[in-house]
Amino acid sequence: MLEEIRSGRSGLAAARTLMKEGHEVVLHARSRERASAISEISVAALGLVIGDLASATETRSIAEQVNAIGRIDAVIHNAGIYLERSRGETPEGHAKTLAVNVLAPYLLTAWITRPDRLVYLTSGMHRSGSSALDDIDWKKRPWNASQAYSESKLYIATLAAAVARHWPDVLSNAVDPGWVPTKMGGAGAPDDLEMGHLTQTWLATSEKEAAKVSGGYWYHRQQREAAAEVTDAGFQDALVGELGELTGVRLFAERG
Repeated sequence: MLEEIRSGRSGLAAARTLMKEGHEVVLHARSRERASAISEISVAALGLVIGDLASATETRSIAEQVNAIGRIDAVIHNAGIYLERSRGETPEGHAKTLAVNVLAPYLLTAWITRPDRLVYLTSGMHRSGSSALDDIDWKKRPWNASQAYSESKLYIATLAAAVARHWPDVLSNAVDPGWVPTKMGGAGAPDDLEMGHLTQTWLATSEKEAAKVSGGYWYHRQQREAAAEVTDAGFQDALVGELGELTGVRLFAERG
């Protein structure tokens, strides 16, 4: 099981839950400094991979580190950033929010040996994302942190649905953890932190029929209706095509 840790409390909680249930977990940390901060849990993990998801080069390294460990049964893409003050610029020249929240999981999906299950973290804010794809990298528009975040979550939910459609042998789902009291969500967030991460781990590991579905948008172990774009095959293909242009990696053409 690969559990990416960047979002702090929620990611650590998911990793601890998986370990408690007896699963072997591979953790991800952004840097060696962050790896040191989670040493109390990483010592019990199957492995720890290191790399900054804002960099395509380091993201490739993460995938290579994972593949060197062996085939992973399930991957939980729960890393993410929230309200960036400016567009920023990654080593490849992309907006940081897009790079971390969308391009990195897209690339990892392409580069990590295909697992049985994929879980992608989205947000209820995806419903405020624009369906226009002509400037997803924010090179023309004035920067709007909230809108950029909302759009990134629309894209990642759509990616999850596209993977489910193109790879019928993989269970691919999107999870909205709710507005939970993490470093990202803030201490006053009203939703249930436990259910936020327990939905991720349930979809990644449960053998119950309710969890063995694909293409769903989940909130607290219940399927909800996502924005119309998420399940629109035309929008899915247009988005995946755009991500392929930005990264130089053709997800479905390369992997079949």
